[in-house]
Amino acid sequence: MTHRHPWWHGAVIYQIYPRSFKDTSADGVGDLKGITEELDYVAQLGVDAIWISPFQKSPMKDYGYDVEDYVAVDPLFGTLDDVVRLIGEAHRRGLKVLMDQVLSHTSDQHAWFRESRASRTNARADWYVWADPRPDGTPPNNWLSVFGGPSWQWEPRRNQYYLHNFLTTQPDLNYHNRAVQDAVLEACRFWLDLGVDGFRLDVCAFYFHDAQLRDNPPADTAPRGSAFNFNPYSFQKHVRDIGQPENLGFLERLRALADAYGDRVLLGELNESEGVQLHKQYTAPARLHLAYGYWLLGAEQVNGTMIRELVEQLGCRPTDGLPCWALDNHDFMRAPTRLRQGRDHPDFTLTVLAALSCLRGALCLYQGSELGLPEADIPFEQLLDPYGREFYPSFKGRDGARTPMPWREDEDHCGFSTVEPWLPIPPEHHHRSVDTQKREPGSALNRMRRFLNWRRQQPTLLGNDITFHPAPDDLLVFQRGGDADGVVCVFNLSDAVCEVALSAIPLGDDLTGHGFGATRRGDALRLEPWAAHFGRVSVRH
Repeated sequence: MTHRHPWWHGAVIYQIYPRSFKDTSADGVGDLKGITEELDYVAQLGVDAIWISPFQKSPMKDYGYDVEDYVAVDPLFGTLDDVVRLIGEAHRRGLKVLMDQVLSHTSDQHAWFRESRASRTNARADWYVWADPRPDGTPPNNWLSVFGGPSWQWEPRRNQYYLHNFLTTQPDLNYHNRAVQDAVLEACRFWLDLGVDGFRLDVCAFYFHDAQLRDNPPADTAPRGSAFNFNPYSFQKHVRDIGQPENLGFLERLRALADAYGDRVLLGELNESEGVQLHKQYTAPARLHLAYGYWLLGAEQVNGTMIRELVEQLGCRPTDGLPCWALDNHDFMRAPTRLRQGRDHPDFTLTVLAALSCLRGALCLYQGSELGLPEADIPFEQLLDPYGREFYPSFKGRDGARTPMPWREDEDHCGFSTVEPWLPIPPEHHHRSVDTQKREPGSALNRMRRFLNWRRQQPTLLGNDITFHPAPDDLLVFQRGGDADGVVCVFNLSDAVCEVALSAIPLGDDLTGHGFGATRRGDALRLEPWAAHFGRVSVRH
């Protein structure tokens, strides 16, 4: 169908974590051929693109987010030919392909770092962030690593510290050096030449650091609750180590490169849970096309007022940057377990995802979300995530959201692999397998497929216009489009029956085919818990 806007407006981007999607090489780890094998499944969901988490060469200390070679495929996942075939097969099905780019840091095994650490005088001596110790031998400032402890590691070859915002094996590149920027852009050019349709940019606010290495101040308010205070990182206000104004200039260089290839897209990951201002800066013209924050990814409750206020803060004008909504991904606990409401209503997250997909912007749909998978409870002895192992048991890490896809309930390892997978598949995922849900008309999978395929046939839902109508906290009521082509969307994001006065919303004829339902009773629209309704705009005189 013809779109009035670029393809990423209103796009649903399906995130694939390749280690856990499908294993075709019988080593217990998913691979690129496994993704290609299941592209029909992905296309039938009604999504527009896939985002593939890192598959470049890596020692896998952080499971691919520590890149050893930006232009090589890790043999664990396959070959460059496998990437080319995957891109071709995706395009043949009308799917765009975004790949992860981890540009803020590399692995300590990267050739650039091996050279840089060798001396203070080599050709790449300042390609990473090096600093002398204080007179007492301690690190140069108070910066902390996201993964625990100081973000400085001693290097005896140079008698200096190097900066690492994550693991000690993930040294940060020095973006104040123009040669580093040029080298990174050339690596991106390699993949654009190969045919990828864009990049998801990992922690894209981390590229630059304060060149004067000034201390971070304390956080404005002390972290509350075990969800935050397990990690001292939360006790600082990160105004020096990340989010520097120089980031914007590099994003403009990256955008210029992407624009030279036509309709390629840049999707940025923002670091702040409330990074609305950061979103405005990073998605300004000539920077990122899309960006997502942690607004809903870490939330324990979602309601209509919360979503409406977020949309309004981010901006609803055509000139405002586009958000990419996300309820789940590989870094956060899965929503069916994380959200405190909805537990008595199977597949309640489907309604939240449907609502997010109808907002202005795009939606990231994480593999397994369409199946309604809950978080897996991984015992410590099977935990692999270094972040979780560092802070266990206060924080159990990210493995619970990364377990393999359950394809077939009655096969060994749910059809993911013929051997023991790298992470266990929990028993509660077996009956939510793809083959089981395909056979059940009312399953999460079939309802998600039905809704997304219906939605993509509604051009009004893919545009820019959005107007909210007053509603109680648990209801989300908005209009997409104008009076001539408008669609009214009503979502009940609660465990209780809700009613909306028809006199309060311009609801004309009901739209059908989306799989949701509500009942008109007199002058009210009645919605069961976690129900939704869609109708044409009625122009009243």
